[in-house]
Amino acid sequence: MFNLNSELETNLNQLKALFQKDDIVKFRTFNSKDSKIRCGIVFIDGLTDKTIINENVIKPIVNSKNHNSLKSCELCSYIEESVVLCDEVEKTKDVNVIITSIMYGKTALFIDGVFGALILNTKGAPTRAISTPPSENVVRGSREGFTESILVNINLIRKRIQDPNLKIEFNEIGRRTKTKICIVYIKDIAQDEIVNEVKKRLDNIDIDGILESGYIEEFIKDEPLSPFKTIANTERPDVAAGKLLEGRVVIICDGTPFVLSLPCLFIELFQASEDYYNNYLFSSFNRLLRIICFFLTTSTPAIYVSVVAYHQEMIPTSLFMSIASSREGLPFPTIVEAIFMLLTFEILREAGVRLPQQIGQAISIVGALVLGEAAVSAKFISAPMVIVVALTGVSGFAVPSMLESVIVLRLLFLIASFILGLYGYIFAIIGLFTYLMSMKSFGVNYMEYTDIISKENIRDTAIRVPHWLMKYRPKFIVKNRIRMHQKRRDLQ
Repeated sequence: MFNLNSELETNLNQLKALFQKDDIVKFRTFNSKDSKIRCGIVFIDGLTDKTIINENVIKPIVNSKNHNSLKSCELCSYIEESVVLCDEVEKTKDVNVIITSIMYGKTALFIDGVFGALILNTKGAPTRAISTPPSENVVRGSREGFTESILVNINLIRKRIQDPNLKIEFNEIGRRTKTKICIVYIKDIAQDEIVNEVKKRLDNIDIDGILESGYIEEFIKDEPLSPFKTIANTERPDVAAGKLLEGRVVIICDGTPFVLSLPCLFIELFQASEDYYNNYLFSSFNRLLRIICFFLTTSTPAIYVSVVAYHQEMIPTSLFMSIASSREGLPFPTIVEAIFMLLTFEILREAGVRLPQQIGQAISIVGALVLGEAAVSAKFISAPMVIVVALTGVSGFAVPSMLESVIVLRLLFLIASFILGLYGYIFAIIGLFTYLMSMKSFGVNYMEYTDIISKENIRDTAIRVPHWLMKYRPKFIVKNRIRMHQKRRDLQ
């Protein structure tokens, strides 16, 4: 174990023993011009900016002189305040702080005869340039996306919300990775209970390492076994800023462009950031369209199977004859057809996602066409089932944030419909709504604003009214509901 000492050589030798067989940890000793000061630095090659080390640390100390009258404590303060040229210098005697700072890309400066070290901000690791987020296509709005650097991500949010009430609190998770995260919220908007609950859950995380924000999401979400999202994620700074203005808390994790926002409500999964940039009529239409697509992608196979297997009298005669003729000679029942085709569609989707973009698109499109046509020609499945599965799959693309829950619901509805027909489907719908009504996200009802249809609730849920009518933020989430102070007549 590293025991801090006032002797330079002892400290460096202990660090060399700690970082043995780690060739990227660099050690350098040097003296001042009059040889009155002997110093040593420790840093990691690749995580630091060598120009800063050479020009702002080593060179000023080497060129300094006339230190005969300075005591050891005065010498440390003198170097900190008058010699080294770094924007951030921290004096510490904590061994853990020294080791963690070195591994994070800072430089530890040891002075012979001084107990402790100076931690210098010399970070200079290469980061990915800001670009359009690939997972969230942009038609209208900012093209900037988060990167893997936590400081860059914080600045992207700070640039959009220039308010001193925007609070940024850092934390560290992971016994081995020491991953830095930060909690971001607007103090006079976000509820204190939600902020405190977030901090409490983060403090309870005890794991070797955090490599992505998805780790954190699984640890702190209210319903860990639920397929529904109770914590949202985004790659877009404008989306994160919008969530903060609505009273949400944002968690930024170093090393990933995906930031978390919470609490997340069910109705948010049908909303998009561009709904607030486009005309409110067009945005409202798109939201309603997404809700319809959610119904189609989860229920179309179940309704088709239940009607064909149990309720043929509900089908018009001509359509029933067409379906019956297409199913003539097929070896499998309708439920097997549906499961097989849905599984095939998910295989093609997953293959298209994992392969390079150009190849993936070709495989997903050509594969679907070739397999569908070949299966129908070989009398393996019926043509109406191909139409049903195609409609199901395409509708699912309209609600990408609900992909995991859609797949689970689709299968559950299908099995219930196969067992009891439409009655089974209705029972499954009732069970789903009962389950959703019982869920919470950080103390807020998951189905908030959807349980009661009212003038207040409808303004920014299934539709979006004009901005000048949205005077108030959502209740139950914020402590300051006033969004807009209108000088003209109240249009509410």
